[in-house]
Amino acid sequence: MADTSITQGGSAQVTIDLGERSYPILIGSGLLDVTSTWQDLPRAAQAMIVTNDTVAPLYGDRLARVLAGIYGRVHTVVLPDGEQYKTWQSLNRIFDALLQQGCDRKTVLFALGGGVVGDMTGFAAACYMRGVPFVQVPTTLLAQVDSSVGGKTAINHPLGKNMIGAFYQPRKVVCDLDVLRSLPVRELSAGLAEVIKYGPIHDLAFLDWLEAHMEDLRRCDPTALAHAVQRSCEIKARVVGLDERESGLRAILNFGHTFGHAIEAGLGYGEWLHGEAVGCGMVMAATLSHRMGLLSAAGVERLRTLIQRAGLPVSGPRLGVNNAARYLELMRVDKKAEAGEIRFVLVDDAGQAHVRPAPDAWVAEVVDACCV
Repeated sequence: MADTSITQGGSAQVTIDLGERSYPILIGSGLLDVTSTWQDLPRAAQAMIVTNDTVAPLYGDRLARVLAGIYGRVHTVVLPDGEQYKTWQSLNRIFDALLQQGCDRKTVLFALGGGVVGDMTGFAAACYMRGVPFVQVPTTLLAQVDSSVGGKTAINHPLGKNMIGAFYQPRKVVCDLDVLRSLPVRELSAGLAEVIKYGPIHDLAFLDWLEAHMEDLRRCDPTALAHAVQRSCEIKARVVGLDERESGLRAILNFGHTFGHAIEAGLGYGEWLHGEAVGCGMVMAATLSHRMGLLSAAGVERLRTLIQRAGLPVSGPRLGVNNAARYLELMRVDKKAEAGEIRFVLVDDAGQAHVRPAPDAWVAEVVDACCV
């Protein structure tokens, strides 16, 4: 499960309860440069920072400097930035660096970047010498509220997103809210998609709060961001603590993702940001929820309006002449599909999520209705 506390420095700490593999999520300002942030991690002769060519110039040297006071040698691997580089080739660059530097099984990896860096670093940590410790240092809103928490690691395949990976938990997640100030507007909006999803699947009061504070979030108000990140992490920590390997409850965190992953794969990875595809996917999933008799038309419109206010697309792209058929084809390789039957995360007016199949004909209706 999860609990939240306030640390001595005033930051919040959300703990994911996984028994011996429990770990903290630190949320606050100025965490990156403070030595105490990193002192309770495993000791090793070497550490390796994995980042990308966008984040490295901003925060790479800062993190390396503080880690140099703890570890004997600190190495950095800089990957190209973008979802299209979440591949075997990029993963191998991490392995190459680890082997070239003679890193052993105590070496600690630090994922400094967004969801792509976090997923690949975690997967590399799970595989290298059958498992080395790693730490998530997310630098995007999307990564802070979602992908850095919960131990899902993966790379993409041309036929499906995140289809090759492992469940492997970090030792710590460090969410320094100050780094969010450097985010482009489009990236910030993409992160808000993953914040918004927690409302309709679990916490309608949080949905109310998001409606009241969306403009504050879009202008990076620090108080609003702190609350949004903390509440998102609290909800995800609770769900992960109950269902670490997505055997049931955890699937609700994929609200909007079945449609969203189809958009990403159909357009080509990187054409839309992940959060943009998820935002649009939530509109599609809400529309399907209405078609299935779970959500009112007012509930659909409420969610569509909030997603639009977040600066996210609410109409999906057409994926060819046979648009609905192409969406269905791509969704059949979704990880929630069973024996070729697509299972969707749907929501109701009471703020509860349901994972269930839907008739292809109804899904096709929804896709065509929601695509421009």
